[in-house]
Amino acid sequence: MPRGGPMGRGANPQDKAKDFKGAMKRLFSELKPFRILVYIALILAVLGSIMSIIAPNQLSNLTDEISEGLVVNTDNLQTLTQKITASFTEENIQAKLAAADIPEEDRTTFLNLMNEMEAGNLTENAILSMPESIQRAILDEIEIDGSQISPEDQIKFIQLMSNVTEETGETELYLKIDEMPESIQEVIKPFMDMDAIKKIAALLASLYIASALFTFIQSILMTDVANKFAKSLRSRISIKINKLPLKYFDKNAIGDILSRVTNDVDTIAQSMNQSLATLVSSTTLFLGTIIMMFYTNWIMAITAILASLIGFIFMFIILGKSQKYFVSRQVELGNLNGHIEEIYSGLNVVKVYNGKKASDEKFDKFNKKVADADRKSQFLSGLMQPIMNFIGNFGYVAVCIVGALLTMNDIISFGVIVAFITYVRLFTSPLSQIAQAMTSLQSTGAASERVFEFLDEAEMKDESSFTKKLDKEIVKGNIEFENVVFQYDDNPKPTIKNFSAKAKPGQKIAIVGPTGAGKTTLVNLLMKFYDINSGDIKIDGISTKELTRENVHDLFIMVLQDTWLFDGTIRENIVYNNENITDDEVREICKTVGLDHFIKTLPKGLDTPLSDNDAVSAGQKQLLTIARGMTKKTPFLILDEATSNVDTRTEELVQQAMDKLTEGKTSFIIAHRLSTIKNADLILVVNDGNIIEQGNHEELMAKQGFYADLYNSQFEL
Repeated sequence: MPRGGPMGRGANPQDKAKDFKGAMKRLFSELKPFRILVYIALILAVLGSIMSIIAPNQLSNLTDEISEGLVVNTDNLQTLTQKITASFTEENIQAKLAAADIPEEDRTTFLNLMNEMEAGNLTENAILSMPESIQRAILDEIEIDGSQISPEDQIKFIQLMSNVTEETGETELYLKIDEMPESIQEVIKPFMDMDAIKKIAALLASLYIASALFTFIQSILMTDVANKFAKSLRSRISIKINKLPLKYFDKNAIGDILSRVTNDVDTIAQSMNQSLATLVSSTTLFLGTIIMMFYTNWIMAITAILASLIGFIFMFIILGKSQKYFVSRQVELGNLNGHIEEIYSGLNVVKVYNGKKASDEKFDKFNKKVADADRKSQFLSGLMQPIMNFIGNFGYVAVCIVGALLTMNDIISFGVIVAFITYVRLFTSPLSQIAQAMTSLQSTGAASERVFEFLDEAEMKDESSFTKKLDKEIVKGNIEFENVVFQYDDNPKPTIKNFSAKAKPGQKIAIVGPTGAGKTTLVNLLMKFYDINSGDIKIDGISTKELTRENVHDLFIMVLQDTWLFDGTIRENIVYNNENITDDEVREICKTVGLDHFIKTLPKGLDTPLSDNDAVSAGQKQLLTIARGMTKKTPFLILDEATSNVDTRTEELVQQAMDKLTEGKTSFIIAHRLSTIKNADLILVVNDGNIIEQGNHEELMAKQGFYADLYNSQFEL
């Protein structure tokens, strides 16, 4: 695309790198100065994910510990019941009664009771019907968890538990426990181990704090690396721009180059700041969660994975459907914007030719396509969040149902269900993050390719070894072209063919000819903007091939047809890059070129700031650039259509300024208005890249040749 073409664009989410693997490999190799920080950040991202993965198991332990402290100690209750029951075996009863001193009456009552009972069917009611002397003789003191339970307390326990059945409610059971002796309450009453709970809670808090801390530090490191790397890329691009030959800018749009400096570098920085660490942490979280789920319980793990995958299948189907509508939306939006730009840039023409109706119909057509694509893409993308919620909720339900069944069968504890509810969230979230990170990395690959492609462009020849230098204070002003040949890379024929000419000190040399004759190319070769193919250009006998470009540029003032002003004051624009210029000199220069009246109308005079939004005419901009040229003291002057944007009256004033500016300088003037170069010492008539006529105005007019025809054509109707 030619220089000065439309603005380029950076890589967007739909762009993909030509060689993604190669682009990412190059990107990481460029990150070598920051490699240690990147590795630390990625390790911290992994550690943060690991902390998040371990936490649910500790949450499960905490839940189990708390839940155990809310219910009766069934293990001790069962142990107490078993020990009491074991005391009333036939063998133990006979042994205890034989050794005990029991009243005969109580012994007779006991024997009658035993005769009524069937063998092996000693019930709680039978035990309670025994005389107290028999009960005390049979029961021994029991020790459970360090608590001593006396026979009397055991008898009290039997009495209270005699009416407990499967239908007994939980509240009634707790009321009975409250009536039991203290020794038994200490053993079976709900009890929370606060020391254990505090330890688990502290460990859990430490895991979450460590995870947050690792993630925070990782984020700071990656942000720092991304910003420094982006700064480095911009600096390298800035340096690279000054090393690229002019032919590169002829082939590439300025907007595209600017987009590489801004959009593409920002894309790389943003992806490094977010996607890279996210991809690593999400992958770790995803794989680690699967491992921990299977480690905890494989049945619950399969349940959680299958429940989540069902939802993700629907999500990927919708993603596949919506992608084409997003692409279509961008295409149709581009068509609509192009139509709007076209119509508004030529609005006067549309009005003059009554094209409003046709343009409105075309606008409605494009607008309808954009709205249709936007509606479909937004609708389908809007389904993503509900589907993600469905995946999470469906996973929770599946885990709870299967977990309840396993808990009822004593396969897992209630805490495992709580842990898996967390695992479901940890499992589903990384998948979407990985997908987003991979999409972002695709865009990053495309952006990095564009940036590194620019940085790898062939540079101008290195001139650091050049030793010759011309001092502008002592240069005489001789310039000689010797059989110069130059051909643009994309042209089949040379633009300049065996061009030879001599310029003496102080001469005013005009270069004229039809469009495309090679006039501007000649001054570009003189300024070393391009390297000649053959021949030579000498300044005071020294070849420009032996002088640095900076040295050559320092010898010339160049005023172009294309004006250039930057955001700054009028004084800053005129004095640009020149030191030791006083305000009086600036005012004198402005007066010379006819700017003094314009400056007096401004609110702050020379200190008035200028910007692209200011209403400064093209002619006034041209005068400002001419004034800028007059501040520089050099032996050579190049004027390339410098008066093309000024009116006839101003042109006469500027011409006088130019005459003063050219005093004592070897000047090269390119002009289509031949009336402005009538006083030139030498006029070179160029056509097809070579001199076809030369001489002053009177001599060339007398020849009645090409120049005379060109000059007279200005006055023909």
